[in-house]
Amino acid sequence: MLKIGLTYLFIINLLGFFIMLMDKQRAIHREWRIPEKTLLGISVFGGAIGMLFGMSCFRHKTKHKKFTIGVPFILLMQIFLIILYFKAY
Repeated sequence: MLKIGLTYLFIINLLGFFIMLMDKQRAIHREWRIPEKTLLGISVFGGAIGMLFGMSCFRHKTKHKKFTIGVPFILLMQIFLIILYFKAY
């Protein structure tokens, strides 16, 4: 079960990283953008680390408080919930 969970986290964070790259490229070329709900949704479902790395590497969404505060907050909440889960078992 742990192996499946780690594989999921690896894939969702890789997706989060590359989706930030895609959105940045689309912003540069003034093309259709990925909705903010989708970007934040990836963070909520476990991709917060990848999103943070993507924000940092591509300097994307770094002026939006929704992302500079929201994504780290989501990550902290996920870490907190993981700690609570493992303390219970």
